[in-house]
Parts: sequence; structure tokens; C-alpha cells
Amino acid sequence: MRVRRLLDFVLTNDALTRGLGDAEARILVEWLTDRVEHLAVVASSESAAAAETGRLCHRGRAIARFISLWCYQRERGAAVQLAAAERFTWPLPTDSRIDPCELIHGILQSESSAVAA
Repeated sequence: MRVRRLLDFVLTNDALTRGLGDAEARILVEWLTDRVEHLAVVASSESAAAAETGRLCHRGRAIARFISLWCYQRERGAAVQLAAAERFTWPLPTDSRIDPCELIHGILQSESSAVAA
């Protein structure tokens, strides 16, 4: 499987990290690249891996948007609406002043657990 092409799709996609600080962006990109590298090994075909990479990138953009809305723009209502529209299954933050790195780390742990289950 051509893992480099899949990784380029993640690494060149500026929309993935728009609205995030450097630390959160790094955490998200590392999580996505780990998932894509795994996909390249287990996917049944290159087209299946590409489709799943696209789905993961969409999910990553939505998570980044949630972090941006919740932590930086302080638009909790919009963040909750996004969470409902994207059908996020992880618990919403209870602290309105949660650190963005802490929040994205918890979200991505929940996302990884949901995939493993």
C-alpha cells in the first residue's frame, strides 16, 4: 500500500489544523498519521485506505473545529451543535476553561477507544 500518498493527504491538509494552537495541531496530526499508517497495513485495498483516510480527515477537521469553538472562540452552543451534528460519542467537557491540549488529548483517546471496540 502506498502509505506516503495517504500521509501526504494528511500532512498537506491545512484545513485539519485551522483554528488550533501549535500544540493541539501537532497532537491531531500525530494521531491522524498513526491511524493512517495503521490503515495502510490493514486496509483491503488502496482505494479502501484512501476512502478511510478521507473519513478520518473529515473527523479530524470536525474535532479541530470543536476545539476551536469551545476553547478559543468560547462558542459553547455552536460547539455542542457541531458535536450533535457530527455524532461525537465522547463526553462534552464540563469545565468551560479546559486547556485545549488536555481536551484534544481526551477526545482523541475516546476516538481511539471507539475504533478499538
